[in-house]
Amino acid sequence: MLDKLTSSNFTPHLHEIFRVSLNGIEPIELELTQVTDGGREHGPGAGTSFSLIFRGPLSPQYLVQQIHHLEHEKMGALDLFLVPIGFEEGCMQYEAIFN
Repeated sequence: MLDKLTSSNFTPHLHEIFRVSLNGIEPIELELTQVTDGGREHGPGAGTSFSLIFRGPLSPQYLVQQIHHLEHEKMGALDLFLVPIGFEEGCMQYEAIFN
């Protein structure tokens, strides 16, 4: 399913919450703050590339770089590879890249 997604699937959900389930603790809420369209890839079967930026809470338990299970009330379940990219405005930022 992930290979069928484009930036236009996420744009309507800007500033909405995606919940990340972790073992043993309450889910972490991430706000989708940015969708960036990277353009069309070249080659057979190529699609479009894009990236997503999520903002997470200040917490002693930050998400590590790995595949995380996210839930969204309209999009459903997504397993995305998230990378922590640093702090901004007192929150941890995470990025997912699709290419």
